Amino acid sequence: MKIYLNGKFVERENAKVSVFDHGLLYGDGVFEGIRSYKRVVFRLKEHIDRLYESAHSLILTIPISRKEMMAAVVETLKKNKISDGYIRVVVTRGEGDLGLDPKKCYNKPTIIIIADKIVLYPKELYANGMEIITVPTPRNTPEAVNPQIKSLNYLNNIFGKIEATHCGYNEAIMLDHMGFVAECTGDNIFLIKNGVLITPSQGILKGITRDAVLSLAAKLKMKTEVRLVSRHEVFNADECFLTGTAAELIPIIKVDGRVIGEGKPGKDTKKLLVSFQNLTTKDGVKY
Repeated sequence: MKIYLNGKFVERENAKVSVFDHGLLYGDGVFEGIRSYKRVVFRLKEHIDRLYESAHSLILTIPISRKEMMAAVVETLKKNKISDGYIRVVVTRGEGDLGLDPKKCYNKPTIIIIADKIVLYPKELYANGMEIITVPTPRNTPEAVNPQIKSLNYLNNIFGKIEATHCGYNEAIMLDHMGFVAECTGDNIFLIKNGVLITPSQGILKGITRDAVLSLAAKLKMKTEVRLVSRHEVFNADECFLTGTAAELIPIIKVDGRVIGEGKPGKDTKKLLVSFQNLTTKDGVKY
């Protein structure tokens, strides 16, 4: 495996960063997860734009241009001879001292790009649907750590994931500070009621796959609503599914013990899944 590290390709065992790197010490950095399908990097520009926006909010200047970053992603895939894969782009504040002050870093951010495979959920769950629960840990408030910033500080999500896996579930809903449905620990959530596609409007990362699904729904003439969503609405939805770069689109058949719809992946969910699968090899950068 060849890892992109600060402009050079190194073997996995040689891909090392300083123990004084602020990404390691404090989660001071940003990242993106990106997919490639049949030698097409799905929505690469959108992912890189989000990376740079997250970095800008942290006052973290990425030392290469967006065009150069996109080229580095493609080159990493080529070096590893990956046609269908998962790419992780990480930018940290870089090496500094043991203090919190970012100004004490040496103004040399660390850039890492890894291209590999990923299997988030078992294959049968995509066919039969998955059960999830709601966990007690709330989503970070936008005034504290805005969930739109895809930072290396993922403890909020990890707390939720720990609670989910401790109870025997692969994924879980996290509520916002007002008790409305925000998102899952690593995925956005959608529900369908009377033919209307609904997804939460706040307390979320604005997912690339989420945006793709909203666009596909419009093309399929489905009415969409982006607004506050209650657990009651989720429990009584006709259909439910999650989206994410790693998750893609996975149906949900039970939430907190409540059967969703008919207890199996619904027709509109299946329709959106097929449309998304067709989109992945058409909307992106070919290499």
